[in-house]
Amino acid sequence: MFKGLTLADIAKRQCGILRKPTGTRPVIWRIEENGVKAVVKDFSLNSTWFRNIIGRFLIWREKKAYKRLEGFSGVPALFGSIGGTALIIEEVQGTNLGSMEGFKKLDERFLGDLKLLIDRLHERGIVHCDLKRAPNIMIGNDGNPYIIDWAASISKSEFRFFPLNLIYKRFLQDDLNAVTKIRLKWQPESVSPDEKHLYAERSKTEKIIRALRGKVRDWLKKIT
Repeated sequence: MFKGLTLADIAKRQCGILRKPTGTRPVIWRIEENGVKAVVKDFSLNSTWFRNIIGRFLIWREKKAYKRLEGFSGVPALFGSIGGTALIIEEVQGTNLGSMEGFKKLDERFLGDLKLLIDRLHERGIVHCDLKRAPNIMIGNDGNPYIIDWAASISKSEFRFFPLNLIYKRFLQDDLNAVTKIRLKWQPESVSPDEKHLYAERSKTEKIIRALRGKVRDWLKKIT
């Protein structure tokens, strides 16, 4: 699917733009082939230096994450890359949590499935790092949870040595805290005292790690 596409093909065949490019963010196109919908994260319209240094690095990292998660239920499929500056990713059909502000409740089954999905990702040694951003979590048209946008994700193997292992653990807890945050909003009665404590916990060491983590995540969010 979507084999042999060039950047020129994308510009001609695109059927919409999800996000326009900025100086530090790629354009995101929507494309379709034989009824299959995909999005293309494309750095080719950014400046030469940014595209070839930052853009290529980020595409390489996100591609690695999708390769690690190939065939993983709840994660969009990677269809391919183009020239090292663009990724073709399955477009999940559904609604992201960021556009559900008016809803009073989320189905308990969905919340349970979301927690299970995140646990399985962590068992695979992958942490998303940006689940507190509601648009990165989707309710598919099939009612199942999906997690999108893996540009800021990290792997346990990359962060296995001290002090990076402490940062990894903090990111891992942040993924879990994101679920607690969602449940506090839509199913507060389902959150245990221990989960509330972990969500609110603020030790001196964690504050230092969180400050460093926040700078890294903010930087990644600005350029992805």
